[in-house]
Order: sequence, then structure tokens, then C-alpha cells
Amino acid sequence: MATLEVPATRTSPICQPLPARIEDGAGSGGTDDPGSFTIAEAAAATGVSVHTLRYYERAGLMRDPVARASSRHRRYTEDDVQWVTFLTRLRLTGMPIREMARYARLASAGESSKPERLALLTEHRRRVLEQLDEVQRNLALIDYKIAFYQERIAR
Repeated sequence: MATLEVPATRTSPICQPLPARIEDGAGSGGTDDPGSFTIAEAAAATGVSVHTLRYYERAGLMRDPVARASSRHRRYTEDDVQWVTFLTRLRLTGMPIREMARYARLASAGESSKPERLALLTEHRRRVLEQLDEVQRNLALIDYKIAFYQERIAR
């Protein structure tokens, strides 16, 4: 099997700078762990809804169980926030929930599952590239039509 040529990056593209409160490790007051996030804070940091965070947990998409404060409210770590951001990218690129759950199970399994994770992501990348190629063909047609109308209007 040939090695896949992937552009090298120094930092993960999903690790966009987090809000200052998150980067500083500060949390909201009055909780068990000041370095963790409420569900509302995690939703804001990841750009998904509170409902989506709960769904991801129910669907088995979280690598580890989400911690709970003594009040039984969910408390998300910075790792959880980064993981949800990654899941969001997978979903936005068309990965089915079933495959996302499989990837999460593999990630939880540890080092021994790296070859399977690589295979799953490599196949998903192939599908994303196919989608990108189709979008580029569609864009070329749109560009053609724009040029057509610009030429007609300029006459």
C-alpha cells in the first residue's frame, strides 16, 4: 500500500485558538473543577449546540465519558472540546455517525487501533477529495455562466 501524501502542518487545523478563558485554563466560578467547561461553554467553544453535545455523548462519539460535577452537570475538558471540534469536522465532511462512533471506539482502544484509525481516515479523505472534485467541476460551470452573462451585459 502506497503512503498517502498529506500536506504537513505544524499544528492541527482543528486546534484553532480557543477563547482566552479556555486557553488560560480558567473555568466558570462555583464549580468543582475551575479548568473545565459547562455544557454551554463547551457548545460556544465548539460552535455546536448543547443538544448536539448531548447527542454526541448518547451516540457514543465521545472517547471518554464526560465528567460530571457534584451537581451532576456535565463538565467538559479542553481535550473534550478539541475532540468535539474534530468530530464536527468529520461530520461536516460527510462522515456518517456510525463511522464517527467506530472511530471514537478505536481512539478509546489506544495504540493498537492506530492502523484501523489510519485506514478509516484515509478512506474518508478519499471520499472528501471526490466531493471536492465534484464541487470544483460545479464551480467551473458557475464561473462559465457568470462570464457568459458578463459578456452579454457588456455588449
